[in-house]
Amino acid sequence: MRHRRRGRKLGRSPKHRRAMLRNMACSLILTEDIYDEGDPLKPKVPGRIVTTLPKAKEARRLVERCVRLACRALEIEEKAQAHATEAERGTEAWQSWRQGDGWQKWNQAIAPAVAIRRRLVALLGGNRQAKRAMWVLMEEIAPRYLDRPGGYTRILRLARPRLGDGGTRAILEFVGVRDRQARETIAPAFDTEPEPESEPAKDQASEQEPAEVAAESSSQEGDSPQAKQEAASQE
Repeated sequence: MRHRRRGRKLGRSPKHRRAMLRNMACSLILTEDIYDEGDPLKPKVPGRIVTTLPKAKEARRLVERCVRLACRALEIEEKAQAHATEAERGTEAWQSWRQGDGWQKWNQAIAPAVAIRRRLVALLGGNRQAKRAMWVLMEEIAPRYLDRPGGYTRILRLARPRLGDGGTRAILEFVGVRDRQARETIAPAFDTEPEPESEPAKDQASEQEPAEVAAESSSQEGDSPQAKQEAASQE
């Protein structure tokens, strides 16, 4: 029984599974790297990889953790800038700052961010690929999610399964790049005020109504039996 044991085995040993998830996380992060136009390694769609659904769910946990740590490191570095200096390295102003209390305060403030950077490299594998992925994560990806509390990636299941074993495929990508924009619906406006052109027509109709009523009354009187008797006596 696997009580209280999170995660999926994915049919691999622990070392193999850990290495595979690290490679998938690095591959997703490095799609946001800057490539030349003729580079064969340039991805078709940045910020997206296609894999099976169980692998995507496991790799998402590692990617979310790395992005959250990178955002925390950026916040620490921003606070540490209050103790930094704008003088160029090697100048007298920089030397005076380096030997004073300003450097000590800056060093203590920036130390947690440096530790987080090293931790990111360790989480992503500790090799050259992991170091490059850490720089892309800090420079390109994390600044987009500073104001976001969580949910940096999404999983989209594909309709067509994988050829060969029929495994369910899915897309693992970063949010905020290809999001659907909700269109605002505009309610129709109805004119409740009467139109100015219809008022004179109403007046003409009201003037014509009495004349028509008088004509109808006269015609009715002529057709009555009393009117016929009066006409016969006159003859």
